[in-house]
Amino acid sequence: MEDYYIWTIGCQMNVADSERLESALEQMGLGKAATAKEADVVVLNSCVVRQSAEDKVVGMLGHLKPMKQQDDEKVVALMGCMVGPKADTLEQRFPQVDVFMRPQQFTPLIDLLGDRMGIDPEGCIGPLTARPNVTAYVPIIHGCDKFCTFCIIPYRRGREASRTIPDIVREVELLAARGVREVTLLGQNVDSYGHDLDGDVDLGHLLKAVHPIDGVERIRFLTSHPNDMSDHIIDTVAELPKVCEHINLPFQAGDDEVLSRMKREYTNDDYRRLVDRIRERIPNVSMSTDLIVGFCGETDEQFNRTLEMVRDVRFDKVHSAMYSTRNNTFASRKYEDDVPQDEKKRRLTAIDELQATIQAEINSKLKDETLEVLLEGTKRGQVQGRSRSDKLVYVEGGEDAVGHTVPVKIERAGPWSLGGRVALAA
Repeated sequence: MEDYYIWTIGCQMNVADSERLESALEQMGLGKAATAKEADVVVLNSCVVRQSAEDKVVGMLGHLKPMKQQDDEKVVALMGCMVGPKADTLEQRFPQVDVFMRPQQFTPLIDLLGDRMGIDPEGCIGPLTARPNVTAYVPIIHGCDKFCTFCIIPYRRGREASRTIPDIVREVELLAARGVREVTLLGQNVDSYGHDLDGDVDLGHLLKAVHPIDGVERIRFLTSHPNDMSDHIIDTVAELPKVCEHINLPFQAGDDEVLSRMKREYTNDDYRRLVDRIRERIPNVSMSTDLIVGFCGETDEQFNRTLEMVRDVRFDKVHSAMYSTRNNTFASRKYEDDVPQDEKKRRLTAIDELQATIQAEINSKLKDETLEVLLEGTKRGQVQGRSRSDKLVYVEGGEDAVGHTVPVKIERAGPWSLGGRVALAA
């Protein structure tokens, strides 16, 4: 065994899982291959939240099948949310896969490789990424207890389980010592952090514990749920200088009846009041959201309320998707997926076109402004970074400043990104 290749799709939690597996494989002595074909060990970290994501995973598994047939020593592993409690069906469907692993379940692959390589893998899985970047994801709570009717996550990642504050603080300290300047605290429902721990503990307390760590310049968190976004969390974000003024708050649908069928347990008005409270307490906060179009039974009138929500709230970013049935969810058993695919596409296009206009208007106001941008690296020959409000910024003159926060004078503003150059000191 010499080289590994990890292919990842899906949420930031999947990225964090892949980073931890990467660390373990490198501690076992494996190097990183550029492609799956060149690798001795290939891992697919899967997502099944949407049908489109699952289709991409299946496509990659098909791509690997002839490679496995040509080289039976190549190890193929499938991990992530595609793997449920029982893998019998997957084993029959994908015989090219040697090992199946549920989310955060790295041991089966580590043990297999340890046996083949004749080494003891004990202690290889640590909290650090193999080669941390300027930014890093830090999972703080695993699983989800919400059981939204459309969502497969609780059945794949299990019930909520919070890590302790000392454990998380220690990981962030180690990351900071290795050059990480921004951490994003992760959870499927990050605002419910701490409810299963002893004492009065919530996300606000964790933010206060991480904030003093030397070297960490910025703190973010993902993803919030409207029902658990407490005043304490909002006030903590407003009070702590390192915590970025950006909140991702999915509303999923604008109609109360649809929200009820989704089991979201809040109303259109509840959500709007929460947004008003956040904006009142955190000046210049940027807000992003997630939404689904074409959920079971959604009428044109009900969809229009989602469109109105986007128009009225004016989010900085919207992650939109067409509803797709996920087997074994409540919705798949209870409701009919009765919105035609063409209608779903029409609704998605309407949302995306509206949001593109809104984002262009919001971003245009930043032209000629100077933003503090943490330069994360180079992509396609361009230096890029993000502002505190999570705006993607392409920066001229920042080649020697990657890893640092610099003032950037914004010269170009589009709906999806900003562009500018490092501002020279007066």
